Amino acid sequence: MNTQKTSTKKTRNVVLALVLGAVVILAIVFAGAAANENRLKPAGTGSNALGESNLPAAEQAPDVKLERRISGDPMALGAVDAPVVMIEYSDYRCPFCGVYARKTQPEIIQKYVDSGQLRIEWRDLPVLGEASVNAAVAARAAGEQGLFWEFNQAVYAGAPEKGKAELSEAELLKFAQKAGVPDLAKFSADSKSPELLALVKADLSEGTALGLNSTPTFVINNEAIPGAQPMEVFSEVIDAALAKAK
Repeated sequence: MNTQKTSTKKTRNVVLALVLGAVVILAIVFAGAAANENRLKPAGTGSNALGESNLPAAEQAPDVKLERRISGDPMALGAVDAPVVMIEYSDYRCPFCGVYARKTQPEIIQKYVDSGQLRIEWRDLPVLGEASVNAAVAARAAGEQGLFWEFNQAVYAGAPEKGKAELSEAELLKFAQKAGVPDLAKFSADSKSPELLALVKADLSEGTALGLNSTPTFVINNEAIPGAQPMEVFSEVIDAALAKAK
């Protein structure tokens, strides 16, 4: 059996299932995001040994727009008016998220983001405990200085191939240094910001409302791509979304 084709077919048939009350929760989340737009600056658990997700059973999701398209969002890559948006729900301690970040994301950026066809929007889904939450807030703290993605890449570059990164406060500070964050005192203070913590929790609430319990999970047009899939899987779904957007 061609496992690659089987995995692709399975992934394409997985569509995001919304739980009861998700629309109401998302409305609250998006309202909070809009309220915070002015403060933005320019710029698994549940995963098995194969990096696959325990996503809910496939159903056609209601037409809910998950993409935010906030101009100047430091946690997004690509043009705000790109025809397709891919939303990434990830945890900094998830080893499969690290695999995707190191191996597949650079290819996606080169092929689709740099050409203006795709926008990637990050969502925090810290499902691996308090250290995951702290890392998510720290990444947003780096984003306050315009270096969210640099910090993100530094964390995943230093992640273990197997097992979960510890990501202590001292380690997060080292990653901030590697990312080139200029004001480390501000970074440390912002890493304890109640406002940034609230934004992390809002993302977590959004993911929970969608029934997500494993990372990474990617969403394009309400179609989910679970796990650290190979580039071919992403290309197939993105190309189909681009064709539909024309």
